[in-house]
Amino acid sequence: MLRLAATALIATALAAGAWAADPVPAAAPAKPASTPAGQPRLIAWEELVPKDWDPTKALKGIDLSKLDDSDPRANDMLMKLQEAANNAPTNPALNGTEVKIPGFLVPLEENNGQVSEFLLVPYFGACIHTPPPPANQIIHVKTSNATKGLRAMDTIWITGKLQTIRNDSMMGVSGYHITASSVTKYTGGAK
Repeated sequence: MLRLAATALIATALAAGAWAADPVPAAAPAKPASTPAGQPRLIAWEELVPKDWDPTKALKGIDLSKLDDSDPRANDMLMKLQEAANNAPTNPALNGTEVKIPGFLVPLEENNGQVSEFLLVPYFGACIHTPPPPANQIIHVKTSNATKGLRAMDTIWITGKLQTIRNDSMMGVSGYHITASSVTKYTGGAK
């Protein structure tokens, strides 16, 4: 069980590192050259990760193939990886920016089918079926009005002012916060 958890954390950390090293994967919306005045800036998830952050730093010099679940070093490494993910740095250049970003919904506050508080995550199953992504890949979202018709893991667009505010919830630690001005179902484009 420990090896599975460590492998999932390592994969998440490596993915975050890949996003930082290779901006704009093919599946993410391309960042426009300039944002028209009064319009939110369309961002991709890798922009939330500082370019110089190395999530694998804690793994340097460790031969993972020599660790098994009963090895105390494996548990120690897992705790270090989780701590690094929870304390992942944010991109201060985005603080206060009006943004639009797609992602998957992880409900935190739901009442009679209406969602008013949730986490926005970059991939399906994050925080529910797998360990949470690093904090710089989780956005804590609150809405002024509860939104009807949304369920866990629905793909949505969020628009609002991005803030570098850390929040610890039962589903994971987020490095960003948005009070959403708009929550809409994802339709495949930046509409």
